[in-house]
Amino acid sequence: MALEVRVMVATPKTVRQSPLKVDPETDQLISQGAHFLGLTKKDLVAEAVRVYLEQRREDLRVGMVEALQVLDGSLKADVMLLTGLTTEEIDAVGGIDE
Repeated sequence: MALEVRVMVATPKTVRQSPLKVDPETDQLISQGAHFLGLTKKDLVAEAVRVYLEQRREDLRVGMVEALQVLDGSLKADVMLLTGLTTEEIDAVGGIDE
């Protein structure tokens, strides 16, 4: 099942529709919820995502901080990101000459 959600990209004039693929059970929940709330499926999904991300704001912040700490522009940071290894694990196998 495909559900189309509008996504704003780069310029305010450009609106692109992106299909959102969900399993049949989830699509049924979306359809029923939208029907009984008097919303379109797109509006229900958009509102649900906004609410969910607002509730998980701290988790998002922690994830962004962790990503920024890894992406410091060094070769070691690149290796950590690509391999999932920690600084200590890289150093334990000989480290990286930068």
